[in-house]
Amino acid sequence: MGMNGIIVIDKPSGCTSHDVVAKVRRALGVKKAGHTGTLDPLATGVLPVCLNEATKLVQFLALDDKEYLATLRLGVRTDTLDSSGTVLSREEPRVSPRQVEEALLALVGRREQTPPRYSAVKFQGRPLYDWTRRGIEVEQTPREVEIRAVRIEAIRLPEATFTVSCSKGTYIRSLCAEVGETLGCGGCLSALRRTRSGCFSLETALAVESLPELREAERLSPYLASLADVLPGLAAIAVDEALAERLRNGYQPEGEMLARYHIPFLAVGDVVKFTLHDNRLVAVARMSCASEELLSAGKKQAVQILRVFND
Repeated sequence: MGMNGIIVIDKPSGCTSHDVVAKVRRALGVKKAGHTGTLDPLATGVLPVCLNEATKLVQFLALDDKEYLATLRLGVRTDTLDSSGTVLSREEPRVSPRQVEEALLALVGRREQTPPRYSAVKFQGRPLYDWTRRGIEVEQTPREVEIRAVRIEAIRLPEATFTVSCSKGTYIRSLCAEVGETLGCGGCLSALRRTRSGCFSLETALAVESLPELREAERLSPYLASLADVLPGLAAIAVDEALAERLRNGYQPEGEMLARYHIPFLAVGDVVKFTLHDNRLVAVARMSCASEELLSAGKKQAVQILRVFND
């Protein structure tokens, strides 16, 4: 097999996530590569890139929580909600550090958030920024996001730097604009660095420029996370080679078959991973019946195989 796994790139500012993936593909000579969560051109930091078989995991990894280090610039409103856009208004922020801190900490919790007009969210197959640049207004449905935690790092007016932990799909520039409006002076995002995406962090991140010298699999290996290891939240069902081969060939296991294996306590709808003894990932599946129902299920399909892997 070729290079199968996930590497973490420390994305530089000024390029798109798609640009980074293209550079990774060329530098490592891999056929397939894909990232697990778009970072705006302005942003830097953790960008997990899936190689070859790992591209099948993108749909699962994109659901991971994220953590960012962000800088809010008060007193400036822009059309993109960040400092890369056209300035719509400027005013002196007449607020105290305490007021800024309170407004930022008040972000914690669940909230409705509408994707910015300049974003990669698709509408009828085109990203919103494409519609916006054409001068076409597109109605977007607000999405529920959750801000898990906010930590204030520094407040030096007119700027405030903070760390935010949040659910997938959260737009930090929208949060900055919201805080600006709460404080009555407007605001925009002036710097953003993603420090964590799921189980991936900056500690293992590579610069794109360092990839050519890691083109040999042996050199890249220390930086390559295995397919099974990047799904730490999924219960693992260890299977033998015979069942692994059947799964790869389209077999949907029945309760009677799975009852022979050690199945941890699982409920209907839980997503699980099938692995071999050497921790190679065989398949990701969704439980169709609970663990305690496997024996009684008999010939009934017990799980729905979502993806199979030739790792």
